[in-house]
Amino acid sequence: MEFYNYIKSFHLIFVITWFAGLFYIPRLFVYQIESFHKPSPEKEILGKQLKLMAKRLWYIITWPSAILATIFAIWLLILQPYWLQQPWMHVKLAFVILLILYHLKTHQYFKQLQNDVVKKTSSFMRIWNEGATFILFAVVFLVILKNAINWIYGLIGLILLALLIMLGFKLYKTIRAKNPDA
Repeated sequence: MEFYNYIKSFHLIFVITWFAGLFYIPRLFVYQIESFHKPSPEKEILGKQLKLMAKRLWYIITWPSAILATIFAIWLLILQPYWLQQPWMHVKLAFVILLILYHLKTHQYFKQLQNDVVKKTSSFMRIWNEGATFILFAVVFLVILKNAINWIYGLIGLILLALLIMLGFKLYKTIRAKNPDA
């Protein structure tokens, strides 16, 4: 079972790189949406570069990391099936399902923007960008505390975090309205 820790390490590495991709791709979406409304030739130059950056991030880092994190997670559960009997693990797996749904919805946004279809605002994408953050907080607290009940306190903390992020977003929007180059 010594190799269990190696598998766990690989799982953690790919979870980190998966989240890195999920944190950055909506930021690229913000830039893509904003560049879409710029005049030519800036619109085309920025649009082409941002599409390339998003494509590389999505297909070279984010998708492979998601797949490998999932493979290593399944491998860990095969080696330690008793984790599946733990209530906190059930809650964690629910958040993992939510993360996968978030990833798939983000993929829809990615495909739209790759085809120059802009259906969302840059403000929406700034808020969307925080979705992975909430899931990450929930999963980390569940894994560390290993308690399905205490995650409720974590959820309250997440709600407070969401409120702080929204306040920060409003503050940023106010500052940006006063100084567009900020």
